[in-house]
Amino acid sequence: MKIEEYNLKQLVAPLLEWYKGHARILPWREFPTPYRVWVSEIMLQQTRVEAVKPYFERFVEALPDIKSLAECPEEKLLKLWEGLGYYNRVRNMQTAAKQVMENYEGMLPEEYGELLKLKGIGHYTAGAVSSIAYGKQAAAVDGNVLRVISRGAADERDIMKQSVRSNMEGELLKILPHDQPGVFNQALMELGATVCLPNGEPKCGACPWASFCLARAEDKISWIPVKSKGKERRMEERTVLLIRDGEKILLRRRPEKGLLAGMYEFPNMDGFLDEKDALERVKSMGLSPLRIEALESSKHIFSHVEWRMKGYMVKVEALGEEESGFLFAETADFKEKFAMPSAFRTYVQYLDILQGKDNIVQDD
Repeated sequence: MKIEEYNLKQLVAPLLEWYKGHARILPWREFPTPYRVWVSEIMLQQTRVEAVKPYFERFVEALPDIKSLAECPEEKLLKLWEGLGYYNRVRNMQTAAKQVMENYEGMLPEEYGELLKLKGIGHYTAGAVSSIAYGKQAAAVDGNVLRVISRGAADERDIMKQSVRSNMEGELLKILPHDQPGVFNQALMELGATVCLPNGEPKCGACPWASFCLARAEDKISWIPVKSKGKERRMEERTVLLIRDGEKILLRRRPEKGLLAGMYEFPNMDGFLDEKDALERVKSMGLSPLRIEALESSKHIFSHVEWRMKGYMVKVEALGEEESGFLFAETADFKEKFAMPSAFRTYVQYLDILQGKDNIVQDD
């Protein structure tokens, strides 16, 4: 059934009543200022709620408003974001903050259409900020909402198609309660995040829509929503080198464009090198290796590529003058000063400074 043929209006009252007793206590919900709602929604893209909580608190404490975000030095900004992954999100946020300072007198605009003009803000985020922070009539359709509505209406269309998403936004806009659009949007998200779970494992017994759900009635929950497969990931083999002289560790900064743009990393190269070849690479950097130790293998999944890595710890004679493109970092200062992508988390632990492993998520 298409969503236009389903009575969405019958879902509003049961959902709002359910939400009153089941809404999770989340820091951005306690004080839903436009800035806090915006920051939380960007952080929650492709990241679990429990992982986001400590990062959100740290971020808004260090950068409490749009002005401080707009003026924050990039190194500090990336360090505050470290572990959340997808670093373009926070770069786009800073660009948008500068736009707000220049064009909106430092205040996030209220209207959905104006929010869409800001860097990194798409239809969902614009709808969330406009409805939750300002009480405007705007739909906020994320993956959770697409799943809930598709199952309720037994809608078998591909939710990866923009036409389907736009259609659902339009239909939801028709039933948004005028007095609490933001509450309704949050309730939809909450239902998808805590009850109408993905992969055919919803908690139907706890769902306020159980008696209205056509996918449940028609035994289609295991395969609705329909979601076309994305492009297959490319596999890359890499060798990671932890080069140190006891006090310092060798880092380099990635290019300003592309994957992990501008982030610090351990030197690494294409392909799996054996110990002999790895030592030759170290010598080619103008360094004198003393010993080499194989480290554990690792892998990291990005959006469209998967790194499969092997690593070596290489002890060298005292690091001399810094070469172009490399940085000799004091290991004692590493954790506080340098934002390291979570792709290298397996190797960070060898410096005894592993950072919140359970909270480190995918990079882009």
